[in-house]
Amino acid sequence: NKRRIFIALFGIAAGLTVIWYTAMFSSLGFLKSAARMDDTWAEIIIGIGGAIGMTFYLIAGAWSDRVGRKKPIVIGYALTLLLLFPTFWLLGSAANPELAAAAQRNPVVVAGPDCNYSPFASEQSSNCARLLSDLSASGISYQLDTAPSFTATVGGAPMAIATYPWTEKAAVRIKALQADLSAHGYDFAKVKPSAGRLALVLVALALLMAMSGATYGPVAALLSEMFPPRIRYSSMSIPYHLGTGYFGGFLPLISSYIVARTGDPYAGLWYTWVVVLVAFLVAIWGLKPGLATDFADD
Repeated sequence: NKRRIFIALFGIAAGLTVIWYTAMFSSLGFLKSAARMDDTWAEIIIGIGGAIGMTFYLIAGAWSDRVGRKKPIVIGYALTLLLLFPTFWLLGSAANPELAAAAQRNPVVVAGPDCNYSPFASEQSSNCARLLSDLSASGISYQLDTAPSFTATVGGAPMAIATYPWTEKAAVRIKALQADLSAHGYDFAKVKPSAGRLALVLVALALLMAMSGATYGPVAALLSEMFPPRIRYSSMSIPYHLGTGYFGGFLPLISSYIVARTGDPYAGLWYTWVVVLVAFLVAIWGLKPGLATDFADD
């Protein structure tokens, strides 16, 4: 039974949870922050994407009744490994291409001796770390270098970091940062994409929902089929709650930390990608192909 719990935890619960969290929550946060999409429109488009995504759960579940549970899940993992980053690149370029272009024209470079960002700190310990936090919150990509003194440039020109209100709350600092970057072509106004670009955003969200549907649709039946009735509910509970609670619950924290450390708004996706890779390998190794068969209560 330990082997079955291991497979259910690392091959099923962990993988499907990070895909679903990324498809629903990470995409919404990305649209609101990094893409600067109007909050109401971001929530509406996520709602529409979620409604469309419901059909993928039904389709994947019904398909698994005919071909077995393993095939849709493994295919969903494989699609996620191949398409996760391209789908989010499409999401960002469609939602706010002007902001992405500004980052290409005038890249931000931060350098300093003490730029250690901590995801656990309510307030960062140095001005450099505060700047990293504020840039990440604004959805701005940046390059982080080590230097003997704290400096920051945008498009090669020095940023006015000496005038920033470092002792104030993050909201006040971010306002000063965005005013500085606005002088270099960055537009932080919330945007409502055109109908064509909203359609592209919806296509990207539908792809994410399809990945989630393929891995989530068959799971309720699969977990029931994996364990004999005598120990079914306790055995299902352990991997499901650990997988969703830890792998999914820590996704926002770990992803935000990766983004702040790298300066890349897309880098947080590596957490999802690595967890899915592990789930993919465990599922290939551990899940039985074909339709489920009855087994004795062992």
